[in-house]
Amino acid sequence: MTETASGAPSGGWCTGVVREVRHPHPDAVLLRIEVAGRTDHLPGQHYVFRLRAEDGYTASRSYSVASSPADPLLEFWVERLDDGEVSPHLADVVRVGDELELRGPVGGWFVWAGTTPAIGVAGGTGVVPLVAMLRHARDLGREDLLDLVVSARTTDDVPYREELAGHRLVVTRQDVDGRRAGRVNADDLRPVLREDLRTAYVCGSTGFAETASRLLVDLGVPADVVRVERFGPTGT
Repeated sequence: MTETASGAPSGGWCTGVVREVRHPHPDAVLLRIEVAGRTDHLPGQHYVFRLRAEDGYTASRSYSVASSPADPLLEFWVERLDDGEVSPHLADVVRVGDELELRGPVGGWFVWAGTTPAIGVAGGTGVVPLVAMLRHARDLGREDLLDLVVSARTTDDVPYREELAGHRLVVTRQDVDGRRAGRVNADDLRPVLREDLRTAYVCGSTGFAETASRLLVDLGVPADVVRVERFGPTGT
């Protein structure tokens, strides 16, 4: 039986006030946002950001929450895409004190309540919802329930790298800790598998998600416990 998605919270449109803006990577921005009276999320959920132009044109994009439910602010790691309609504004224009239109939390499939054994496999910024899960596990004192495998091009490209200490890092373009550079493979995933596994979360680009999901199933993980979230061109 997998982690149930029943009862996952859902919220409508609201106004968020930006309380912190950081640039932890040349191609990313970290935003911490206050939403008064917000609906608490489950790790793995996301919010929709909506921007409005003066001529009435709107553009929307979904971003996973990186913060745990216990955090008083919502945290988002946004990768800047040069051809994007939303991320360049968030990365280059938004300042502390700005108000943003948000809708959320959204999603009931890719969520983890922190009560059952799980693993997460992420490519690039696909690690963001898994960081929310990791932080939630720490808040609950149940880090033993969650193991992560994170893939990126280089160690500098891993979001929240410091927080991921103790979890497996797969780097495709450099050797790290005795592992030769290369894409995620069965040997990377085998050590995190456990007999009491209830859910496997896979998040990344379409290509990464398909590869990681296939590897898990080939290693004996039942297909019905693998939950996948794909996003656009980002990944390894």
